Amino acid sequence: MANLIEELKKKIKGKQVRIVFPEPEDPRIIEAVKRLYEEDLVKPILIGNPDSIDVDSSKIDVIDPKNTPIFNECVQSLVERRAGKCAYEEAQEVLKTPNYFGTMLVYLNYADGLVSGAIHSTGETVKPALQVIKTKSGVSRTFGYFLMIRGDEKYIMADCAINPNPDAKMLAEFAIESAKAAEIFGIEPRVAMLSFSTNGSAVSDETKKVREAVKIAKSKNTGYLIDGEMQFDAAFVQSVGKSKFKGSKVAGQANTFIFPDLNSGNIGYKIAQRLGNFEAIGPILAGLNKPVNDLSRGCSVDDVYNTAIITAVQSLIE
Repeated sequence: MANLIEELKKKIKGKQVRIVFPEPEDPRIIEAVKRLYEEDLVKPILIGNPDSIDVDSSKIDVIDPKNTPIFNECVQSLVERRAGKCAYEEAQEVLKTPNYFGTMLVYLNYADGLVSGAIHSTGETVKPALQVIKTKSGVSRTFGYFLMIRGDEKYIMADCAINPNPDAKMLAEFAIESAKAAEIFGIEPRVAMLSFSTNGSAVSDETKKVREAVKIAKSKNTGYLIDGEMQFDAAFVQSVGKSKFKGSKVAGQANTFIFPDLNSGNIGYKIAQRLGNFEAIGPILAGLNKPVNDLSRGCSVDDVYNTAIITAVQSLIE
């Protein structure tokens, strides 16, 4: 993990990537922000009253939504962005909440990314991003992936955080966006679309969905290696992959795993984390026009620090 973070830090050091932190009342956020600032890794922006936040506001930007000249611009932009779903008065109230205001800063290019979730729920972090920043062209849903690390091993697992029962089109999007995410971390993506079946060994609505997702993903001609449907052992173990899925360039050597639903994805990464002693970094959100990432409410200072670094790298690439 340390080696990966050091490599990512090289990509952002001195580039003044502006990351919003809407939760400055949390001491974990403040400690991480001070480290990020002192190491010249990001330019933090805190949301709240400068008089009640434990930082030097002459060095670290603090913006109070209730006392900033850009508040009216944010209100008007939110009304326009929501296109009739949010009246002016409602927008004024909504933007007094830190997550919405911070998200508007990202949308209006006053910031490059946002990190929240130490205090707020996933919904409170993701909902403003979906309403304001929205998903990239060709992507219908955001999703959450985990970067799994153990020694020199690095893998991507998705979706493990957001969508309970994605359809084939969504799974195809997750596969392509996960391949792009893998490249951020120096992984040459080989994407396995997971199932309880390998290459037609079982036929059900569930396996048909995954098979259709593979077809959709391959039809995009992205150049990424994507294959399936396949069981995890066929995806991961070379001898099993050769036996069960002859001719596949992914089977037996996959490093990016797309689960068929949230049940299996969430269970799968936690088994790897707890039984396999992998470090699980995430969930890292993908598919948005600009990066917004959700912390766990049980996060450590290092989690905040590392997530901010990843968010900054995403902002330079996406």
